[in-house]
Amino acid sequence: MTDNAVYIHHQDASRYKFNKDHPFDPMRLTLTHSLLQSANALNDSQYRHPAAADDELLKLVHRPDYIDAVRMLSADKPDAEAIKRAELYGLNTDDTPYFPGMHEATASIVGGSVMAADLVMSGQAKHAYHMAGGLHHAFPDRGAGFCVYNDAAIAIAHIRKQYGARVLYIDTDVHHGDGVQWTFYADPDVCTYSIHETGKYLFPGTGFVAERGIDAGYGTTINVPVEPYTEDESWLASFATTIEKVTQVFKPDVIVSQHGCDAHAYDPLSHIHCSMRIYQAMPALIHQLAHRYTDGRWIAVGGGGYDIWRVVPRAWALVWLEMTDHPIAAQLREQTGNEPLPQAWIDSWSANSPEELPTHWLDDSRLWQPIPRRSEIEARNREVAELAIQGL
Repeated sequence: MTDNAVYIHHQDASRYKFNKDHPFDPMRLTLTHSLLQSANALNDSQYRHPAAADDELLKLVHRPDYIDAVRMLSADKPDAEAIKRAELYGLNTDDTPYFPGMHEATASIVGGSVMAADLVMSGQAKHAYHMAGGLHHAFPDRGAGFCVYNDAAIAIAHIRKQYGARVLYIDTDVHHGDGVQWTFYADPDVCTYSIHETGKYLFPGTGFVAERGIDAGYGTTINVPVEPYTEDESWLASFATTIEKVTQVFKPDVIVSQHGCDAHAYDPLSHIHCSMRIYQAMPALIHQLAHRYTDGRWIAVGGGGYDIWRVVPRAWALVWLEMTDHPIAAQLREQTGNEPLPQAWIDSWSANSPEELPTHWLDDSRLWQPIPRRSEIEARNREVAELAIQGL
């Protein structure tokens, strides 16, 4: 029997916390789990509990010396030799500082994304969601951008090795999915697609249209960088026109999607001015593409998102609602109204939130201040989207 959708979570994912002041806060996971449960959208039969990834899996992407360094720096009190190596491997920066238990926490996240891949590719589930995943900035030999091990890249490499499938990776994080892109830059059987704020103004400073792959992989890297202060309509137009064409041409066997939700206007780490509407619409389109092109095979992971109270719980919950064809997703997809959030969830967390919690799944952006230069931004985004798929 094939499950429609499975929900994957390892309890050690909550240990992935750099320090108390770091913007990458695993509280995001707790809040989203709570929201889904309050909405009666998650039951015990849908849960799957993965094992942590072993070194064999990690080595599909990461160098053995890097894995050794991560393990050494995971001690409660790393020795002088380990600390000396931290700088070499990008693990002593403000963005990605080493912390106790780092290896174990990150290996558990990798294990979750690999389990999602196995359940879908073996036919045990049509869809799989691993919300703690999406650490897309890690490189084979270094950590970067809040990411230690690149679970998405490892899951894709595992799919290639074990199942020989063609993989379309869709990255909707506001930051370019650089670690995944460069891992498969020469691979003709992995297409990496990323829509993000242009690297002219935002970390990691890459993801330009001219980055298209090399050697046999030329043409299987697609980047759609959008302008700062892009709004819903322009973002979604750029996304829809390009991802439809990419999927049609590449003809994947499976879709792996990363759902960073930091392109929202409330997010403190980017300059995009989108609302919750894009986080309803993008999973809905990916869901359609999966059923049209990959016999439903769809693996979704989380990613960035730093307004952890007002944005992340709704955005990540919407992925699962769409994946499971929940009635709330259907109502939002048909734009018949804006459904209220469960009052029990609001009551549970309002005293803890530094901001007033939203009351509905989608934002009422009619009250937001209009963006200057809207027509110029939209025109530039249309031009870039056309360039991104030119020649496909």
